[in-house]
Amino acid sequence: MKHFKYEPRSQRPLSQRGFAVRLLSHFALASAVVALSLTFGIWGYEHFEHLSPIDAFLNAAMLLGGMGPVNRPDTEGGKLFAGGYALFSGLIFLVLAGIMVGPVAHRVLHLFHWDPEA
Repeated sequence: MKHFKYEPRSQRPLSQRGFAVRLLSHFALASAVVALSLTFGIWGYEHFEHLSPIDAFLNAAMLLGGMGPVNRPDTEGGKLFAGGYALFSGLIFLVLAGIMVGPVAHRVLHLFHWDPEA
């Protein structure tokens, strides 16, 4: 968890190596969120729409990626799940953008505001 703790303005910015490790840790967190979200989507399509695992993966991946489902939901439960999963996917996109942009934005702002003589 130390790579998710950012240095204060008075502290020297991380080295290039430390920053690379921080980026990799954020990427690992984002990858875990994507894997969990995809697993949830696959389960939902298998459970509510009775799709095969491959078709459930395709639909979940397309929705999570912002493209929309491939198979049109037939059941009421499937329609409710697909709508909820689409909203969830939109929020996950914003969360992942924050996870990945956060370290870069912090570094740029930190380098801009850091005073080496302080």
